[in-house]
Amino acid sequence: MIPIGDDNYGRTTTPYVNYILIALNLLVFVIFQGAGNNLDFTYAFSTVPQEIITGEDLVTKDQIYVESSTGQQFTVPGLQPTPISVYITLLTSMFMHGGWAHILGNMLYLWIFGDNLEDRLGHGRYLIFYLLVGLLASLAHVFASVALGDNLQIPSLGASGAIAGVLAGYLILFPQNRVTVILVRVVTQVRAIFVVGLWFVLQLFGGLGTLTGGSDGVAYAAHIGGFIAGLVLIKLFDSNRSSRRSFT
Repeated sequence: MIPIGDDNYGRTTTPYVNYILIALNLLVFVIFQGAGNNLDFTYAFSTVPQEIITGEDLVTKDQIYVESSTGQQFTVPGLQPTPISVYITLLTSMFMHGGWAHILGNMLYLWIFGDNLEDRLGHGRYLIFYLLVGLLASLAHVFASVALGDNLQIPSLGASGAIAGVLAGYLILFPQNRVTVILVRVVTQVRAIFVVGLWFVLQLFGGLGTLTGGSDGVAYAAHIGGFIAGLVLIKLFDSNRSSRRSFT
């Protein structure tokens, strides 16, 4: 199920902040990350759990790995010096991505669901909400990495945690909105509660998979943490909840 649009006829403002967030993510990925090829930049400004826990910058050497099935060798770059406080990487990592599929998927969800939330909350509140749930999502990933005994030197990056918070806010404020989705080969409309609910269930199953030893490189704890943060915080940011209703 791939969402491609939602109800926007009740929106009354232009979502400038949402547009800027999307533009910043694309700018960082294309210009600073070199469309995923500038690994030195990526490994310098991503969130590394061990750095967040200790407060100290960590620099490691490149490592050579051998693919067991093919015998092919490849080099994994080491962590690079971070020219800022390591704690600020909790913010910078939110604007970097691992590849085109990663960023396009994230920006699609942000484009569809972020504008209505910004219209409801207002530009300033929406920006603060987005950054706050993103930061809490990154901290959830750090906490989960420690609790599960994961490798604390593996960097984490991406807007997925913040967007998970946006989805949670959308779910609470606009549960009956119709979302246009591609379902197999059919384009149809379903309620937002089903689209967002299915997304969260998939994150839960993915997270449970990591508990049993499986891993596909996705920071499910950040997704789940961002979603829960959005559920908890959205009502605090919704200053218009008594005077406005979700549109269907």
